[in-house]
Amino acid sequence: MLALLLASVAFMVIAAPVMGADPSPGVSPSPSGAVSPAPVDGSPATAPCPLPNPLPTAQPGQSPLAHNLCPAVLNGAAPLRLIAWIFTPIFQAIFMLMALLYNVFGDIGIAIIVLTILLRLLLVPVFRKQIVSQRRMQILQPELRAIQLKYKGNRTKISEEQMRLYRERGINPAAGCLPALLQLVLLIPMYQVISQGLAAPDISSMLQIAGNPLLSVACQDPGNAAVPCIDPTIPWLDWLTPAAGGLDAHVPEILFMVIPGIFGLSVLALISAFLQLIQTRMMIPVNTTNDPQVRMQQRIFLILPLFSLFYGWILPAGLFLYWITTTIFSIVQQYLIAGWGGLFPLFGWTPRFARDHQPRFPVPSYTPPVENGPGSESPSTRRSPTDRAAGTIRPARSKTRTSRRGRRR
Repeated sequence: MLALLLASVAFMVIAAPVMGADPSPGVSPSPSGAVSPAPVDGSPATAPCPLPNPLPTAQPGQSPLAHNLCPAVLNGAAPLRLIAWIFTPIFQAIFMLMALLYNVFGDIGIAIIVLTILLRLLLVPVFRKQIVSQRRMQILQPELRAIQLKYKGNRTKISEEQMRLYRERGINPAAGCLPALLQLVLLIPMYQVISQGLAAPDISSMLQIAGNPLLSVACQDPGNAAVPCIDPTIPWLDWLTPAAGGLDAHVPEILFMVIPGIFGLSVLALISAFLQLIQTRMMIPVNTTNDPQVRMQQRIFLILPLFSLFYGWILPAGLFLYWITTTIFSIVQQYLIAGWGGLFPLFGWTPRFARDHQPRFPVPSYTPPVENGPGSESPSTRRSPTDRAAGTIRPARSKTRTSRRGRRR
């Protein structure tokens, strides 16, 4: 999950200039997303995909993310713009829901938190399936190692036996891909909603579908292009940036600059990294500290959250508020299904509440199907997949077996 966050953030940082707001008059974007100044003599700009200067405003019902597409985009000249156009419907749906919650609560910070909780509630079955599949894969590790030991050197046979074992246990190894994809699908539009939507002075086009307005928001200062329509201030987080006069959700939150121009410390990024560390440790199975692979994963989990600290001074504060909320939701869901996992012992200490803890909704244990057909094994004689893989059960020799000398006679 954390690796997905880092990959997504890197993509967003690259795509931000392309998927952002309209360029100001006097500039014309090139197909690669760069902005070049318009000629001073009034001659048209020369580019592989010329666009009018200035760019036309978005039509009713059209997102500002998609109005600057041209045929060159479809030919691969600007793939990031094409991706932005694909994400436009999701962007608009999330933005409208956030605007509705802003009308209800009057606080953009609370609106982001409630929006995140609603999205995660809708995705509870998908993420539960991921946690259950991950837990079953962890339980299956001894049997998978037995298969690798028995068919060592034969990759084809190992793959066949592992897939047979997966089918027998009803496990889909690719079950964790869909939640990761959904995280990416939600993260990119959420970034645009917070960084660009909350900074827009006119949001009327994003509150319409096919020219029909579905929602209205009372702007702070209508007609003033220098004032965002939605108030981006989060009053209950003003203590994070006292020198700036308050915290705005669409700009980065920086407590102080550690290295000027290179790295700044963000409190929200620090909280996000700490929660990500808790979540990833809970995903580690219990009593696996002697496994070298698990130890390597633990070292990686200690290093990866540090990257979130670096992104804290680049990404808007509202995005970290979204990620903190979704991480807390994931921790609660992980706790209810799989328990504390490998979170404890922590530095050799296990609290009383974590000892012999049983999850509220545990992963059901595997029960082999009962077969009564001809030639099927009875429950008392059926061998487990571990025994079959390792070859530990062999038919016993009969005590009445005659010797070779006796057979010759």
